[in-house]
Amino acid sequence: MRLLRNINKLWVKLTGHTSEFTLEVRIYHSICLIAIFALAYNVPFNYLIGLPFVSLVSLVTLTVFSLLYYQSRYRGRINTTVIIFTLLGNLLFAINFVLNSGTYGPTDLLMGLCIFLILCVVPKKQQLFWILFNISIIITGHLVEYYYPHLIPDSYRDRQSRYWDISSAYIVVVVVIYYTVTYFRRNYDYEKRSASERANAIGRKNEQIMRQNLELEKINSEKNKLMSIIAHDLRSPLSNIQNYLELVTEYELDSHERHMVEEDLLKVTRRTIDMLGKLLMWSKAQMDGVNVKLGYVNLKEALFNTIELEKSIASKKDISLSTTLDWDTRIIADVDMLQLVIRNLLSNAIKFTRHGGQVIFEAKQNGNECWLIVRDNGVGMSAAKVNELFSLMATSTFGTNNEKGVGLGLLLCKEFTELQGGRIWVESEPDKGTTFFVAMPV
Repeated sequence: MRLLRNINKLWVKLTGHTSEFTLEVRIYHSICLIAIFALAYNVPFNYLIGLPFVSLVSLVTLTVFSLLYYQSRYRGRINTTVIIFTLLGNLLFAINFVLNSGTYGPTDLLMGLCIFLILCVVPKKQQLFWILFNISIIITGHLVEYYYPHLIPDSYRDRQSRYWDISSAYIVVVVVIYYTVTYFRRNYDYEKRSASERANAIGRKNEQIMRQNLELEKINSEKNKLMSIIAHDLRSPLSNIQNYLELVTEYELDSHERHMVEEDLLKVTRRTIDMLGKLLMWSKAQMDGVNVKLGYVNLKEALFNTIELEKSIASKKDISLSTTLDWDTRIIADVDMLQLVIRNLLSNAIKFTRHGGQVIFEAKQNGNECWLIVRDNGVGMSAAKVNELFSLMATSTFGTNNEKGVGLGLLLCKEFTELQGGRIWVESEPDKGTTFFVAMPV
């Protein structure tokens, strides 16, 4: 096996690599080498069977073919050497026809091999010419032998010499045809595999381009969403703050009116800061990525202060925020991310729950997960709204007390939950409330 590999490497080196020469040129080099080996065999063989002149002609032809091979393989003079090789091959067999007993010898058989090899290497537009040239040589030789038989004498010493000459010629023809066809098929299979691999590579490249296009569309959509938020959702409350300040500056207000304006101003400022915080956090997550620090987290240590803060906000809307959970439960999470997710979900529940409503936060273990559940009896959502809830398609809406959102809170919840190895989903019906589920590893 190793010997075959070495022989194959040597043959590739002699005929030329696929990156250097076309298939036709590599076949031409192969034919030159085969012709050189065959002529090297013919020189002593013809001499031994009593054909010294044929042996001399073979020696001269061997030298010429060697020069042609060298000029083509190593000097790059391909077209010229192919023409000389083809012309010389036909003329050599014409001479061989005369010197080697005409139709009584193997020349007709070798001329058939000659045209087969010629058709393998010459350009398509030259093939008809060389076919006619080859046929004319054979017909001319046959006519000369038929009408002037004395010009083509029998050159064999005995029957045995003719037998060995024709037998060896046939073997050479079969071997050369077998090699050439095998070489063609091997290269055809190689080209077919290469074409298939290129097609697959192009297909993979197209898929990659499509994915990149989808990603670009997503990025463009995110950019448009961001610009929309900056242009509207953030600009509007800042304009309100400006209007309040202008009102206070231009008009003399009594203490009651001033107190009302200051309250409204404080509300708008808080909402603006909340929106700005979410906007900056989401933008940072999209541009720089998020550094997740997972560890064992105790629910009481992580969420107690967050829940107490949301309770005070809920009380201003006369909303009851109750908890049903084991404070000693431990989960695997990032503390900061977990606080943001739960704060957003509780804030969202309070926002869309009417005065006097109820929000429940509970935690329960379900297999190897801890389900953190935020349930309210607020306005609820339609199925269409639920489907687009965790995407940039979601639009910000006003709460039951006219609270304004930025449309990014739930998207942040989804991204941060999944970054921690958790899951988030929602169940809701219009006017029947909403329940958010966050499943985190225990």
